[in-house]
Amino acid sequence: MTYFAHSEKLKKNIKMLEIGKYAMVTLTYDLRVDDENGEMVEQATEAQPLQFLYGAGAMLPKFESQLAGLREGEPFTIRLGKNDAYGEVNEDAIVELPKHVFLVGGKFDDELIKTGNTVPMMSSNGQRLNGLVLEVNDEVVTMDFNHPLAGEDLYFAGKVMAVREASDDEVAQILSGGSGGCGCGSGGCGSGCGDDGCGDDSCSSDHSHGGCGCGC
Repeated sequence: MTYFAHSEKLKKNIKMLEIGKYAMVTLTYDLRVDDENGEMVEQATEAQPLQFLYGAGAMLPKFESQLAGLREGEPFTIRLGKNDAYGEVNEDAIVELPKHVFLVGGKFDDELIKTGNTVPMMSSNGQRLNGLVLEVNDEVVTMDFNHPLAGEDLYFAGKVMAVREASDDEVAQILSGGSGGCGCGSGGCGSGCGDDGCGDDSCSSDHSHGGCGCGC
């Protein structure tokens, strides 16, 4: 192999290690509200990092774009205003649902459906949502389907742990919705119930799933 050919191959390999479209990226980060001094709301650690396919649409667009070009071992800090994160609190996503929606085997689970609990739900079109129980009375359950970080500015401080080229099979599976995780998803969990009109029976309790765990 000539020196020129070896040099070109080396450049190609180095380029593949940069974060770009269809790279498989592994990150650690601390997520705080507002700035570096704000309340920590989530961590992705070396033991449990965030891994995602760059360019697949699974991350918040502004978060993803600021990672472009980074390489393994490089640190990063990212600030997202609320409009680039999960937006303002949507009052239409705070809804009252009839208590019969939550019946399982004809029984209402008072331990699960109580104020302060987050409950996995499913809309009429099969979309899984996480709802925060705000109030329970004799007739209805008031739930908030806003993302937990709606209305907040976000600050990430982290490190790129690994960058590699995704295989064709990985790309195909993730783009078809078969895998890829949820972390920082632009749609997020619990973001659509208000839009689906959950004021009646169009949402149902989904006790079989533990929610999406949208990391971010």
